[in-house]
Amino acid sequence: MTIELLALKNVHLSFGGTPLLTGAEISVAGGERICLVGRNGSGKSTLLKIAAGLVQPDKGERFAHPGARVAYLAQEADLSGFESVLDYVEAGLGPADDANRGRALLGELGIDDGADPGSLSGGEARRVALVRAMASQPDVLLIDEPTNHLDLPAIEWLEQALARLPAAIVMISHDRRFLERLSKKTVWLDRGRTHRLERGFASFEAWRDERLEQEEAERHKLDRRIEREQQWMHGGVTGRRKRNVKRVARLAEFRDQKRNAWQVQGNVRMAVVDGNQSGKLVAEATEIAKAYDGRPIVRDLSIRVARGDRLGIVGPNGAGKTTLIGLLTGTLPPDSGTVKLGVSIEMVTLDQRREALNPNWTVAEAMTGGRGDQVVVGGKPRHVTSYMKDFLFTSEQVRTPLRVLSGGERGRMMLARALAKASNVLVLDEPTNDLDLETLDLLQELLDDYQGTVILVSHDRDFLDRVVTSVLAADGDGRWTEYAGGYTDMLAQRKGIDLKRRQDGTAKVSVGGQGAPSSAPKRKLSFKEKHALETLPKTIAAREQEMAELQQRLAAPDLFRRDPKTFETASARLATVQKELAKAEEQWLELEMRRAEIEG
Repeated sequence: MTIELLALKNVHLSFGGTPLLTGAEISVAGGERICLVGRNGSGKSTLLKIAAGLVQPDKGERFAHPGARVAYLAQEADLSGFESVLDYVEAGLGPADDANRGRALLGELGIDDGADPGSLSGGEARRVALVRAMASQPDVLLIDEPTNHLDLPAIEWLEQALARLPAAIVMISHDRRFLERLSKKTVWLDRGRTHRLERGFASFEAWRDERLEQEEAERHKLDRRIEREQQWMHGGVTGRRKRNVKRVARLAEFRDQKRNAWQVQGNVRMAVVDGNQSGKLVAEATEIAKAYDGRPIVRDLSIRVARGDRLGIVGPNGAGKTTLIGLLTGTLPPDSGTVKLGVSIEMVTLDQRREALNPNWTVAEAMTGGRGDQVVVGGKPRHVTSYMKDFLFTSEQVRTPLRVLSGGERGRMMLARALAKASNVLVLDEPTNDLDLETLDLLQELLDDYQGTVILVSHDRDFLDRVVTSVLAADGDGRWTEYAGGYTDMLAQRKGIDLKRRQDGTAKVSVGGQGAPSSAPKRKLSFKEKHALETLPKTIAAREQEMAELQQRLAAPDLFRRDPKTFETASARLATVQKELAKAEEQWLELEMRRAEIEG
């Protein structure tokens, strides 16, 4: 095992007398990739702040290796007080750090280093904060929801940048794909305590479920033991009082154990209220276009949305996804073309910016519109407290102002509002923002069972793959193309289209998924391509073997302390091998798809 760079031991912390952390621990060694997971409100962000030295626990120890540099990325970065983006980035560098690294990273993300921080969008501010955290080349990088506000190209850039980084990383994220690709170890924060899994997030959920099943079995055993002791008590303890004081005390201990045990937080109980069935046609756009200040947002788009479709809309920030939703739902008129909506449409929209919520409202007021304590769910009245408990709100929180809710609580609040209304069309603009993994699972199951139509905007690749039946993707310059399947299917089809363009000179594919037929004949694979197709699997296997050997060498005890030069050389080589492996796999995939297309 490599040298320990950062550790928390037996950390306790309470807020207002309520325990949040009760013995939490975490240990970070050189080069480790750790994901910190847990329910919303479990204390993950607080634990990360304690690790960064920003919050002092009530009890416990924090150890940081004297020579280790620790960088921290908060959920919301504060860029105020800086004249330019570069000033903000350089403020996070040490005296010996290279300022050009910050400039280079900003350039990779397409951000002007002289820009005013106050003029940045949420996604741009997030990217600048990431650059500041990474530019100092820390030994330990602590990142809290790094994909928040990022579009898909930025998320994929971040994954690649972090994979190349030699630093140890502790990450909090609700993005499954991000965690699966980067994490090698998992720390689960559950009811104030941490549990470590020596595998990445891909193995976590099955392991967690197994632990919870074991815990439930132990709870049943405890209940039976209490029942047996109570029966013994009723059977004549008075006559044997002196001999059995210990047994009486043990019963009291069992009762205390059951009373003081933190119960597993319940799951959100979601149910969408189906409205009347809509017509077979939900929306049909014919050659629609929309532009702002001369910049095309949508150009010549024709698409048909039928009852039961699950349409995902993806694209970089600023591509016009929200505008496109407005056009397809009839709330925004096109500059040209026509949009036809079907009959009997009952549409419910979930707004990603929470604009419909007054921050001074209480949860109850937001649900009832300030009219009593009843909320109408599917046309039937229900007490607001009872309904909000389905979304994990306590009785006390029903009177809480919305401004003090966490991001996850606001997300559940918006879901509660949307799902209370009868609908046959759900329009969800970034519904996964701030939701924990368990709630995401339940939302996905709800959408699977939903009888109506779903139009979804999301940057969550895993959620898109699980939910949508087709993807409408931005191609730039106002062009949009529809692809069958989920996000991963879209990537594969796009790669095939790119190959076809290179082969036969196809200039464009018409929007709406109707590709123009190519008149150019298909060519055969060249000798060089055939040779590469035959030899690349061996190259891939060799790189995989070398990567495994390097990882085993880096895991040697005390290598970082005993031979730092060898550690750095092996780390750099590992990053190179990972890049070579990815390049070889991509080249093989392209050639294999080309071969399959040529052979029909």
